[in-house]
Amino acid sequence: MLEQILCIDDDPITLMLCKKVISKSSFSHEIITAQNGEEALHHFNTLKYTNNKNKVNKKPELIFLDLNMPVMGGWEFLDHFTSNDYAEFNTAKVIVLSSTIDPDDLAKAKKYPIIIDFLSKPITQAMLEYLKKKIS
Repeated sequence: MLEQILCIDDDPITLMLCKKVISKSSFSHEIITAQNGEEALHHFNTLKYTNNKNKVNKKPELIFLDLNMPVMGGWEFLDHFTSNDYAEFNTAKVIVLSSTIDPDDLAKAKKYPIIIDFLSKPITQAMLEYLKKKIS
């Protein structure tokens, strides 16, 4: 079981479904959410710059990422997240969850080594079982 997962999606229903399916399958102890890439980067900046001597800040081990979002989409998030500014968090693996599987997006995903899979929404129990085997 993973300690923490971050779900980044602008659709509140998708975020709710992610939380329910992940919780029900005992895939992760903690699920945090962000509604766009900017909000997710803010979370990582908070982890990076908060001096918390008594509490260890948990880093997400896995990120479920939507590509098409307002404010900051998935590709722009990945460009920032894979930069040296966020190098300490790049142990997190990314699963792209998209409502459409575009061949151009699949090709673009190969440029980001932290992306381990590209899956179609919605998240399901079967998908999590598949991912458990893939990431263990």
